[in-house]
Amino acid sequence: MCKYQNSLVLILISTLLFSCTPNDEAEQQTLTAEDGSQETSMPGRVSRMLGSESFIAILSGAAVGQMDVVHDDVTNVEYEYRSNGRGPTVTEIIEFNDEGYPESWEVNGATVFGNVINEEFQITDGNASWTDTTGSNSEELGDSRLYVAQESSPYALWVYARLLLAEDDRRLTVLPAGELSLEEIETLEVNGNAGALTITTYALSGIDLNPSYFALDDSGAFFAAMTATYALIKQGYEAEEQRLRELSVEYSAQRIESIQEKVAQEFDGPVRINNVRIFDPATLALSDYSSVLVENNRITAIEEVLAENSESEITINGAGGTLVAGMYEMHDHASQENALLNIAAGVTSVRDMGNNNEVLAELIEKIDAGRIVGPRITRNGFIEGVSPFNANGGILVSSEEEAVEAVRQYSNGDFFQIKIYNSMNPDWVPAVIAEARANGLGVSGHVPAFSTADAMIAAGYDEMTHINQIMLGWVLEQGEDTRTLLRLTALQRLPALNMDDPAVQNTIRAMAENNVAVDPTLEIHESLLLSRNGSINPGTLDYIDHMPIGIQRGARTAWADISSPEVDEAYRLAFDKIIETVAEMREQGIFIIPGTDLGGSFSYHRELELYQEIGMSAAEVLKMATYDMAVYLEQGDELGSVEAGKLADFFLIPGDPTADLKAIKTISLVVKDGTFYVPSDIYAEFGIQPFIDGPEIIPGNQ
Repeated sequence: MCKYQNSLVLILISTLLFSCTPNDEAEQQTLTAEDGSQETSMPGRVSRMLGSESFIAILSGAAVGQMDVVHDDVTNVEYEYRSNGRGPTVTEIIEFNDEGYPESWEVNGATVFGNVINEEFQITDGNASWTDTTGSNSEELGDSRLYVAQESSPYALWVYARLLLAEDDRRLTVLPAGELSLEEIETLEVNGNAGALTITTYALSGIDLNPSYFALDDSGAFFAAMTATYALIKQGYEAEEQRLRELSVEYSAQRIESIQEKVAQEFDGPVRINNVRIFDPATLALSDYSSVLVENNRITAIEEVLAENSESEITINGAGGTLVAGMYEMHDHASQENALLNIAAGVTSVRDMGNNNEVLAELIEKIDAGRIVGPRITRNGFIEGVSPFNANGGILVSSEEEAVEAVRQYSNGDFFQIKIYNSMNPDWVPAVIAEARANGLGVSGHVPAFSTADAMIAAGYDEMTHINQIMLGWVLEQGEDTRTLLRLTALQRLPALNMDDPAVQNTIRAMAENNVAVDPTLEIHESLLLSRNGSINPGTLDYIDHMPIGIQRGARTAWADISSPEVDEAYRLAFDKIIETVAEMREQGIFIIPGTDLGGSFSYHRELELYQEIGMSAAEVLKMATYDMAVYLEQGDELGSVEAGKLADFFLIPGDPTADLKAIKTISLVVKDGTFYVPSDIYAEFGIQPFIDGPEIIPGNQ
């Protein structure tokens, strides 16, 4: 599935277009836009632009879509992009009142995974009413008069920004809930076909977990919105997109640095976590009550509980809780935005399964240098074939020779495996695998379009990525193209599968006999198949009420187009069949690798819970998430268990996770590389309501 480019959906919703600054004069003014159209400023508040604008969507250097905006009596927006065989299509019509607030707003189209968008907002007789994917609601207008659209195009934030800039404190309470805030960052000059422009960059916060970064020109018009890998930029200025992406990375890093200064606790002397039990992956049980001594970044001793605190040590009161080694998120697409949240969730190591190589290298450098907080990152080298449906990232290849050369580029010691993706020509795979073997690299990946899991197993894969990639080979017709959304929508066919079918058993048996592991990514399949408009996604039930409003709305939104009761039932039964299949794989001895493809953190906790449905005990799941993955990545000598001599990567919870795995959702303390973090401190910086207080920390006389 490779969601790293699609995590942009939330970020793209937070791009911004602005057309004016506050106007305190009572009389009306007329301004002329660059294209000769006129911009008419409305008395007292905001202005309305007349004319048209165009913007280019660029992902990892490749143009993938466009946004066109026409202003007349109403504002009409057409937005679409395509990458990895999918993307959103959005049309909207916005009508404004004299103060610049939307009094009607229609949004139609389809989301990245095909869910139908049919959103409406309207103000009538002092009342606001709206319908989005979560349902319908209304309330009398008060201080909150600005509606935040759920499924809008990026241009929607033009509406928000012009109103925010008219406020002295640049803050507004909004409908359906929450508050938006705007921060100015810096001013700089850019160049393009239309000449030089002065732009100002901003950060907008309040809907999501992280700010959105964008730029306005000196007339107040939108210029660009940018993330680490994506830019939506004014047509004619495409050459500036990389520079602006790099700026967004730096802004994000500065924000994480400022949070780190508040939440990271480093101690000069030894630190003892007293009165805890330790999860032992060798016995699948908890130890007797103990104390764990940490000096610098190592566990130096595990001793009996101390009756009195030592004056020469910092003492952390474990209060009878449990220590678990830091967990491994094995299907990540790492980003600065997710890094600290993974630490707070006890995920101290991740495997990156595909990324913009330059962006990822810079992130690893920052983490290793201590500039920002994040997990240890093991890299897989992403290789994708060029096609109309290709993903953008890693290395794109157009021939077998280029594919083999890509393997050589990944053979510098920085990568654990290569990862083969959907648009790779399956005829090139044997040569790619041979080169990987010659250079000591493992091989993981999707099943390339028009091939099967059986063929990839025979070619020499070490690991199959995503359970749907395997199961599609049992239900697709010859010639069907999995580079499109078909690789998701065809899961409707899974309920008819029989585990005793020879085709099913032959594939599973071949995986077992050839020691081919599976990275099922159960949680992303649960979200795809079981999320429904208006109902809470089952994977988010334990934490969603703690999240900002944008995350809460998303958790009540279907991913796919559930167009009929028959499709609804087919998707529900398809997830049952996925669980049955992974259970059969486990029964036949296939090695299972836990990862989310959803950024880890809270999703990773749910991923682990789901493995109990295939018959694993809570203790077996914990062992898999810690020790087994450390060994798989050849890091077992340093990580994966809480033992004297190993690196100090672990977390503290009040309960017993071997009795109830949900205990891992209430983490009070995380230690990564000898630095201490209290998750409740971290969550406050992201607009998340904490789940549990941190432990008592007792200073010694050092």
